[in-house]
Amino acid sequence: MTPALLVVLAYLTGAFPTSYIAARMRGVDLRQHGSGNLGATNAFRVLGWRVAAPVMLVDILKGWFPTYFFPVWAGVSGSQWALAYGAAAILGHVFSPYVRFKGGKGVATGAGVFLALCWQAVLAGTIVWGLIVYATRIVSLASIVAALVLPVVVFTTLGIGSVFGLSLAMGAFVLFSHRANIRRLLRGEEHRFVKAKGTQ
Repeated sequence: MTPALLVVLAYLTGAFPTSYIAARMRGVDLRQHGSGNLGATNAFRVLGWRVAAPVMLVDILKGWFPTYFFPVWAGVSGSQWALAYGAAAILGHVFSPYVRFKGGKGVATGAGVFLALCWQAVLAGTIVWGLIVYATRIVSLASIVAALVLPVVVFTTLGIGSVFGLSLAMGAFVLFSHRANIRRLLRGEEHRFVKAKGTQ
């Protein structure tokens, strides 16, 4: 398969609607509950950690798999195609054609991409994310700060280059996708990481 066709496949791989399917198997349309977002955080909020944990794992793999393996399959070297496959997977997750181009916010899938490109940045971001969630129980705040940490660690690890550029773009995209959360944070009204009452 040509490198260009693998970009399309990476997009379709990233677009797999993990949380939507997991919720539908339990008779729930996740778009109609919680925040309405098709991501692991909303899956936890509505259905609990037993559903959210595998959803997050699959969403991470959706980013890692094409970034790591597709360049090998295409027989290309260097990071440019890996970056293209990773970016396509993230876009697929956020704008999934399987669910009318509605998806998650790209944090878990982006983590999978950078797990293949710069695992040190993912480790640092995960530690920061976990500490902030533990301290505040506000996942959006943790995701925003982790996204800001990502390019810093990429820069210190790999220097300025295409991976650093993608990390900046990823950080900016996470901020943009969390713009409503940022407004709620500033008003002190942001949702906390607590399972909603009355859910199964």
